[in-house]
Amino acid sequence: MIRAAFSFVRSYFALILVAATFAWSAIAIVSYRARGVPPGAITIRLGHWQLEASVREAIDQMAEEYRRTVNPNVYLIQDAIPEGTYGQWVSTQLMGGTAPDILQVGAMLPGNIWLSYYQRFFVPLTRTVERPNPHNVGTEHEGVPLRKTYKDGMKTAYVDEMQEYMSIPLAQFGSRMFYNKDLLKKLTGLDEPPDEYRAFLDVCEKIRAQQGDDGRFFIPIACSGYHFGMMGGLMWEPLTYRAIEKADFNRDGSVGNDEQFVAFRTGRLDFDFLPYRARFKMIEEMTRYFQSGYTGLTRDEAVFLFAQQKAVFMATGTWDARSLQEQAKGQFNVGVMRYPFPTPEDPFYGPVAPARPREQVGTGFQFGIARTSAHPDVALDFLLFLASRMGNQELNRIIGWIPSIQGTETDPLLRAFEPNIVGIYGAMNFTLGGETVVRWNQLQALYQVNQITYQQFADTYKPFYLERGLLDYMEQSRDWRRGMQRNELFLAGIRARALFSEGAESNTEWIRYRALTASRQVWEELNRSRQLKLMEKGIATNAVGPYEYSPEVLEIVKKNLKRKADQQ
Repeated sequence: MIRAAFSFVRSYFALILVAATFAWSAIAIVSYRARGVPPGAITIRLGHWQLEASVREAIDQMAEEYRRTVNPNVYLIQDAIPEGTYGQWVSTQLMGGTAPDILQVGAMLPGNIWLSYYQRFFVPLTRTVERPNPHNVGTEHEGVPLRKTYKDGMKTAYVDEMQEYMSIPLAQFGSRMFYNKDLLKKLTGLDEPPDEYRAFLDVCEKIRAQQGDDGRFFIPIACSGYHFGMMGGLMWEPLTYRAIEKADFNRDGSVGNDEQFVAFRTGRLDFDFLPYRARFKMIEEMTRYFQSGYTGLTRDEAVFLFAQQKAVFMATGTWDARSLQEQAKGQFNVGVMRYPFPTPEDPFYGPVAPARPREQVGTGFQFGIARTSAHPDVALDFLLFLASRMGNQELNRIIGWIPSIQGTETDPLLRAFEPNIVGIYGAMNFTLGGETVVRWNQLQALYQVNQITYQQFADTYKPFYLERGLLDYMEQSRDWRRGMQRNELFLAGIRARALFSEGAESNTEWIRYRALTASRQVWEELNRSRQLKLMEKGIATNAVGPYEYSPEVLEIVKKNLKRKADQQ
């Protein structure tokens, strides 16, 4: 008997080990979730990827406050998952029907994946956002629809493809240039750095020319691949704004990857275009003040340089403000400035920089409610508690972030993150297809480290883009048309809801159905047909963009204006 048992264990040892490990982990998870929760209590699970201690501490404190003031029978358990595995984890949980009641949404997975998850696994919140938040009683937001209490009107919670609000955002984020006040004063004599671009470059040059006690030269700007894109969004990308005048064929205020290709294919845009040359020139000027090898460094390595006082400046966002303060405590003072930008009077950049960059006023830290939640009403009420004026202010005070609700107070350090909502923004989009994107990234990486010049970049990429880009463009068209069948299935569901609704709700549902039909099925087909016709005509040397006027038209306008002036 013993020999048979031993033989069985030896034969199936690996399987037994896996089964035992799984059983142990399952018991550990169940016991962890049940810890401190009395029998009969309502347990709400909340999953997120924010591993900062202040975030978990804030959520726990707000859950305790909710239990104390609203519902003493509700207990909250957090599932904090690392960023790198959150996408796989949330997919497994949703598909397996074991998802937490509340889930952080909107990142760590591609947008199209989140869209499919919203449709299948999450509760729409549109009705909720049009009603007052019950936790705002006694405040200036009492009786005001939830949507209107947000600084951005809850735009980031709205999923255009579904015409539904799908999440509750809880914080506002922004990006700025942080700097070491003490080191700046020591190396340049300045109390505050200039935010005019040319003057900022002069400051960086002074910093780069000086050595520390260890004999090493100071680094003006700590950077990494993570920080590079953050800086670009508010420095060199907005310089391409005037491309909208030539390539925004559907007049939606942006340049899509299809419009970018059509503009190049028809000769309306080229790499000789001044805004594009300006973008690359600024990259060249700024990267000379980064540390060597920055493209291969991680976010933490750049932060380490800044915290060790080896670098004076570093670009990052509100999410890092509290941790940077903590790391600098007792060593140096941290300052915050706007990203430097050229003035309209700049001899080179002025023509393409008529205003400062516009910053997107958006909220994040978004949470949705899973359809499998056993207590969706309680989960929603807890989110509304966090989105109330007082709750949102306290939550973000503990974390060190900017509240998303109007009328709340912000940490003094973060007041410098108040966004500029009027200005220019980027209008260059070469993400047309797999091969063209790969080639673009390869060449731009070489340009960033001064391996090739701008002219070499343009001479190499343009012929490849025009040749391979046509194949990518046509494949994109085929993908879009293949999606029309799926759109029809989706629209059939929207139409059914409209048919079975009544009164004001029926009117809302029919408006949604018409808007989706127009945007998904009709206008895209018309736009694509027009683009194909433009490319069939080929390059026209006298072609004008959507917001441009030919010399003949301008002459007529001048004559009309002169005639009206004479008549007056």
